[in-house]
Amino acid sequence: MSAVPEALARAEAALLAAGAPFELTTVEYLGERVTTYLHRPPHLRALVERAAQHGARPYAVFASRTDERTVRFDELAGRVGALADALARDHGVAAGDRVALLGENRLEWLLGFFAATSLGAVAVGFNGWWTGDEIRHAIADCRPKVLLADDKRLARLGDEPAGVPVRRMQAPDFEPALPMPLPTVAIAPEDPAIILYSSGTTGRPKGAVHTHFNLASMVMTSFFHGARMTAALGLPTGAPSVALVTSPLFHVSGLHAAAITSLAGGATTVWPMGRFDAQLALSLIERHRVTGWGYTATILKRLLECPDLAGFDTSSLRLVGGGGSPIPTALQERARAALPSAKASLGVGYGLTEACAFTCLVAGDELTQHPESSGRPLPGIEVAIRGADGTALPEGIVGDVFVRGPLVMREYFDNPAATAEVLYPGRWLRTGDIGAMIEGRIHLASRRFDLILRGGENIYPAEVERCLEEHPDVAEAAVYGVPDEEFGQAVHAVVVPRAGRSLDEAALLATCRAKLAYFKVPTSTTIRTSPLPRNATGKIHKPSLIAGEPAPFVEE
Repeated sequence: MSAVPEALARAEAALLAAGAPFELTTVEYLGERVTTYLHRPPHLRALVERAAQHGARPYAVFASRTDERTVRFDELAGRVGALADALARDHGVAAGDRVALLGENRLEWLLGFFAATSLGAVAVGFNGWWTGDEIRHAIADCRPKVLLADDKRLARLGDEPAGVPVRRMQAPDFEPALPMPLPTVAIAPEDPAIILYSSGTTGRPKGAVHTHFNLASMVMTSFFHGARMTAALGLPTGAPSVALVTSPLFHVSGLHAAAITSLAGGATTVWPMGRFDAQLALSLIERHRVTGWGYTATILKRLLECPDLAGFDTSSLRLVGGGGSPIPTALQERARAALPSAKASLGVGYGLTEACAFTCLVAGDELTQHPESSGRPLPGIEVAIRGADGTALPEGIVGDVFVRGPLVMREYFDNPAATAEVLYPGRWLRTGDIGAMIEGRIHLASRRFDLILRGGENIYPAEVERCLEEHPDVAEAAVYGVPDEEFGQAVHAVVVPRAGRSLDEAALLATCRAKLAYFKVPTSTTIRTSPLPRNATGKIHKPSLIAGEPAPFVEE
């Protein structure tokens, strides 16, 4: 492994030492020995029980351009307890039942989530961009006891009943008025807590089951990264943290990395409602003195391209990181220049729904030195690169990415065949990504289903896309294989120019030829004026792009 910046290495050693806050231990979990944090919380409900210790500060602020709704730390347990009592009384929800949540980022979603998990039930996050058909498929798949939904998404079901009891988020009686104690039902670490559906870029999404053990380990992993960066950069400690959250609650970035982690750490979360609005987000950073933000490449681009960016005070930002898809080096550099107070902490991570958001992270000086890396594995996480025959590959050789550790999902809900396809002996998770380990850091090449096979050569679209997006006139690009009589497949690129710019196809391809092997250069190109279709997590939805259709999600 190449050297880790000295200040970061010192911070990590101190935080992980025996007797330190992030001391590691090995435990038995689902039949395997797993390394995790000794001082992890026992389950999700414990976080709600402890919320009052953070006082009367806001826990979650849901904001539009005209309104803000807030829940405080010291009132959270009473409100969650009241809704949990209503779910049990009105809908018969008990431990092990599923409670589906379908809505935009809103207060009722958050309260419903913690009410369900406090009962020992399993909260199921439905994708808020799904169509009626996709919602019905998920209802049939997870068979919830009740569906908590907002009116906009219920309307997608049309006049036909949902087939399951519904509690409307906008109903006046959704949340009882009087606070109640939290439930006391026993919750074991191995018990399922959450089902989140994978993004479904290659077919029907599957429900990844996360246990209370997964989530307790995830919280500590997130804390560890924040603590090491704070120590390494000499950032102030003790001051209240405020996180801007621009990811959906039905995704690990919004739910796990933001809502759950912030509750555990006493950080205020600020949630812009509706479709992403760069001006609203910037005004919230300024007004609430936001200190942290987790971005996707798409949202980061939109914020940086806001014409009014320089007019807002973003100086409170100190910890900024993201992932969900590769973050081009040029975009990293633009972010450092536009958000100078956070440039020293800028980070990039690699994770997936099936591994509770976190596997590898790189930030600060380490990211500057390794801008195309997605970082080193986090404590307790193992990463292996394997060949087609399942054997481990040496340093620098591209293969299938496997991960193991306390964040790997329990299973796909009620789908043993799909589970067996990705969970290997030893609870090694085959991620579906292709990459290599170089000097102890993961370098992602592409998704396996993206791979282009041209005359015996493997072409990784992500590499070609990065090259295209480095062109100053390109806003975004997507690359995929098309049939070719001679070589089997050829490389096709779809490119969207920046606003107010035009693209010369010949010049663009000449740029590619200067940086890529000849066989990787696109042989055909589409220049598109409308944005590329993306799913709810910001990833390009290539099946829709190839078919010439909009993505099968409804934007806010």
